[in-house]
Amino acid sequence: MFEIADRLLAAAAVGSRLAVATAVSIDGSAPRTVGTSMAFDGSSVIGSIAGGCVEGAVVETCELVLSDGIPRTVEYGVSDESAYSVGLTCGGQLRIHVQILDDDLISALAAQRDLDVCAGFTERAPVERHLIVFGAMEFSAALSSAAQVLGYRVTVCDPRSLFTTPARFPGAEIVVSWPTVWFETAEVDDSTVICVLSHDARFDAELIALALDSPAAFVGAMGSRRTHDRRVASLRERGVSEEAIARLRSPIGLDLGASTVEETAVAILAEVIASRSAASALPLSTTAGAIHPVPVRDAAVRAVRAD
Repeated sequence: MFEIADRLLAAAAVGSRLAVATAVSIDGSAPRTVGTSMAFDGSSVIGSIAGGCVEGAVVETCELVLSDGIPRTVEYGVSDESAYSVGLTCGGQLRIHVQILDDDLISALAAQRDLDVCAGFTERAPVERHLIVFGAMEFSAALSSAAQVLGYRVTVCDPRSLFTTPARFPGAEIVVSWPTVWFETAEVDDSTVICVLSHDARFDAELIALALDSPAAFVGAMGSRRTHDRRVASLRERGVSEEAIARLRSPIGLDLGASTVEETAVAILAEVIASRSAASALPLSTTAGAIHPVPVRDAAVRAVRAD
């Protein structure tokens, strides 16, 4: 539900009455993940719950809930004859809960609190993801724009005021400061992503050493293979441990054959996502098993139900 929270809150603010459908359980393969929601106000739809597979049938349930206000839970899957009639041919089993978007849900969405969707399922509030980019250049501008589309709060830091402007980095927090000085007071936690794109020899190694010593989830740096070798040698001279150096993603980005700044931004964010989810980053056509692994919490819930 948090994925479409802005649109739900905007609709509620103008008085729309909405039925919200949320995937509360998924077994096997499915186009989306647990917690995905869509809403219906009687004439228009917000979001998508299964990539087009079951939306038409879910809208019918939403109409019933809008008419009488009674929550309903529906299931579609390989053991259900209706699975093929609604287009769910991927082999998964979906359990979807439909309810009115009431004041309690609106309040939780606005405050970014955990949502008690139904008995046995709570949607966790999203973790704010922060991307810090060092270096104000075209690669940084493309990375900032792409990361914001993915929901990241972006900060761009560079000591050059001529290049570090809101016009070049719309939507990002702008910091005109010497990177190592600013980093000493920066708020960094275990969901922070740090991308050093500047490779400025005056502060490069010192900045990366500070980043590797922080709790940041991801530390990456741009540069050639030769730049990487010099960078690692400088880190070792500074006494940075091999364990810490192993955390460094350099040269940054997955090997996608990227050449433009926009393609490079995609390659960088692809590595960030793969690192965050501990995914293989291999083509899905070469892997086996579920495309969307079952979250640990959801797996625990299933185990309890099985017992």
